[in-house]
Amino acid sequence: MSELKTGLKKIGMHLLIIMGIAFALLLVFFKIYLPGYTHHGESVTVPDLEGFDYEEVRSYLEGRGLLLEIEPDSGFVAEAEPLEVLKQNPKPGSKVKQDRKIYVTLNARNAPMVRMPNLVNTPLKNAQEILANFGLVRGDIVYVPDIGLNAVLEQKYRGREIKEGFEIPKGSQIDLVVGDGLGNQILEMPNIIGMDDVEAEFLILGSGLSMGTINYVEIDTVPKGTVIKQLPPPGLDMKTGERVDVWVSKLTDELTIE
Repeated sequence: MSELKTGLKKIGMHLLIIMGIAFALLLVFFKIYLPGYTHHGESVTVPDLEGFDYEEVRSYLEGRGLLLEIEPDSGFVAEAEPLEVLKQNPKPGSKVKQDRKIYVTLNARNAPMVRMPNLVNTPLKNAQEILANFGLVRGDIVYVPDIGLNAVLEQKYRGREIKEGFEIPKGSQIDLVVGDGLGNQILEMPNIIGMDDVEAEFLILGSGLSMGTINYVEIDTVPKGTVIKQLPPPGLDMKTGERVDVWVSKLTDELTIE
């Protein structure tokens, strides 16, 4: 009998040890592992990364448990800094799990080369569209006496005439010499206050005048892009080709990462 009691006692001790180990494992699973696993897979709001530098974005995403993936085909925007984020996928505000890859397109370090199109004898409006399609920027417009109203007579790059097919960096500024169609006639300065800046520019150019300085003013009482001031003032006698300075409303547009 004593041996039987001893055997049962040992079995009971083993069962108690096994139950204790099982309880400890369950405690670790539910109190430590499971909460950590659940937190690891929680949703994260994708921030707005456009306009930020690559290193800033990489560091920020790492801090939120997201992965940065750079698209192989970079873009190029002349106004943006090298390695600045131009596009992203998923879009800002999307909900994703941690460890999700965020794909970004970066601005190239160096501008790609493009061939200069032929703008000579092209109407000014069409010439501006062609420049935009080639990734080039319209620079100064110089009016000269000529019977062709708003017809491009010369195209210049860095002060020198540039021929069709010549390779220049994308985003380069091209100045245009344009016919006034009127010679040196006297004309009345039109009233462009309250007009959209694009419409105002075409009216100025169409009147035989040239665009001067465009000043942007932060104001919230009129829509963005509205002309709020002009010099010379409306009604003044002007000569063909004279410059007109304008002041345009600009709303504050700040980019932040939450």
